[in-house]
Amino acid sequence: MTMYTDILINAAPYENRIALVEGGNLLEFHIERPTEKGLVGNIYCGRVVRVLPGMQAAFVDIGLERTGFLYVDDVHASSLAHFEDRINSGEDKPCCRRNYPEEPCAGSRCPAHPGIEKLLKEGQTVMVQIAKDPIGTKGARLTCHITLACRNLVFMPLTDHIGISRKIEDERIREDLREKIERLRPAGTGFIVRTVAENISSAELEADMEFLMILWDDIKSAADRSPVPGLVYKDINLILRSARDLLTDSVNEVVIDSEEEHERLLRFVSTFAPKLKSRIVHYDGDVPLFEAYGIEAAINRVADTKVWLRSGGYIIIETTEALTVIDVNTGRYVGKTDLAETIFKTNMEAVKEIAVQLRLRNIGGIIIIDFIDMEAEADREALYRALQEAMAKDRSRANILRMSEFGLVQMTRQRTSENLSRTLNESCPCCGGEGSVKSRRTLCYEIFRRISRDAGQINGSSITVRVNPRLADLLLREEAGQLHLLEQTTGRRIAVTAAPELHVQRYEIIWNE
Repeated sequence: MTMYTDILINAAPYENRIALVEGGNLLEFHIERPTEKGLVGNIYCGRVVRVLPGMQAAFVDIGLERTGFLYVDDVHASSLAHFEDRINSGEDKPCCRRNYPEEPCAGSRCPAHPGIEKLLKEGQTVMVQIAKDPIGTKGARLTCHITLACRNLVFMPLTDHIGISRKIEDERIREDLREKIERLRPAGTGFIVRTVAENISSAELEADMEFLMILWDDIKSAADRSPVPGLVYKDINLILRSARDLLTDSVNEVVIDSEEEHERLLRFVSTFAPKLKSRIVHYDGDVPLFEAYGIEAAINRVADTKVWLRSGGYIIIETTEALTVIDVNTGRYVGKTDLAETIFKTNMEAVKEIAVQLRLRNIGGIIIIDFIDMEAEADREALYRALQEAMAKDRSRANILRMSEFGLVQMTRQRTSENLSRTLNESCPCCGGEGSVKSRRTLCYEIFRRISRDAGQINGSSITVRVNPRLADLLLREEAGQLHLLEQTTGRRIAVTAAPELHVQRYEIIWNE
């Protein structure tokens, strides 16, 4: 049975939401708010404010709240030379790859790649592009390797390289595309052929190239006039990017609920994929678009820690500052034959759900998966292959290691923007993001200690304790004996008053004259 893929776009003045749906199931969800717009792809004229030889990196002011982070491997001599007459790039020195092409370049230790202190100096102007949005307390990750994306190509104006999407697997097609690019591209420039260009003609490639090179000329001219720090080029918004990156022949429909954005999207698609124009549909139903397609509830569950599997097992997803941990449990699933089979089936079902959740929640960075222990090496190998196959559908690059002796799978997934749950949620003002709060009994004893401590320093014949009703109930019932003993030791009468407006974590101790 054919699984139809739809792109649903909910456009509003305050927020744009994009859902990629396959067979009624939510695969990807993206959100963009004008007040929190993603910055990936934007190009800036920045000023180097600090060079750190010990980290082989520099901090660059691009006009945002926090300075961006520029690593030495992301510094490109050509982008610096746009502002400098001369630069010590070391291009005449031999690169370690020339002598040992099968080995990876040694980076800043390679004689052809000098250290950051040789490339940059404080106060210097550089043209940079945001490669990763600011995440948490970290500033944006910057690069001097400028890239400009179009429908079929990614242009690298400062890099002499030709790349073909790894998802184009036919070697004959890959070689044909490489020859076309080599014949058409200007010397010293680079292009990556995107997956949608698998069967593209030379004329279409040439048209994309011409558009991208004109855009690059405009960006260079804007950089010459730009203040420092200042924005030089702003990438297209989420709605247009979704059409550019997600709209392929496999997409059944693009459904958008804004008439104005619908017209804008039609004009945009006409420039690069006119044959797909008919698939863009305006939705004007009375029921909100996402509710009509039955995915609003799925979006509301995106931030849930626990995800149930159909068998009755479940996975727990916990994200920390440094990594994401996923725990697999059998839950209510008890199996039919033996324990080993029950564990294997739960783990294999979890593999598919984990791949879906990583893509849906946009979880990136280091990921540790704690599968249920399996003794058979064949089962471990089967699980590893299944996880690789499940992640192959993901557009973000992933690197997966085999299961360790402790039953853990370590993997990384490319991260360019904030985890979706962090976009939709914020830290709890009560627990501070810890995920738990003090127990009521702990708070009771905290109140007792404060009264005992202050009794010898504060005058007053009585004390009023204002607390949340749940805490008041514990004080007046289970802790009534301790409360009476405290009255005796302090010589004050203590009255407990229920205050519904107070959070359970807050309380007030009032000393009465």
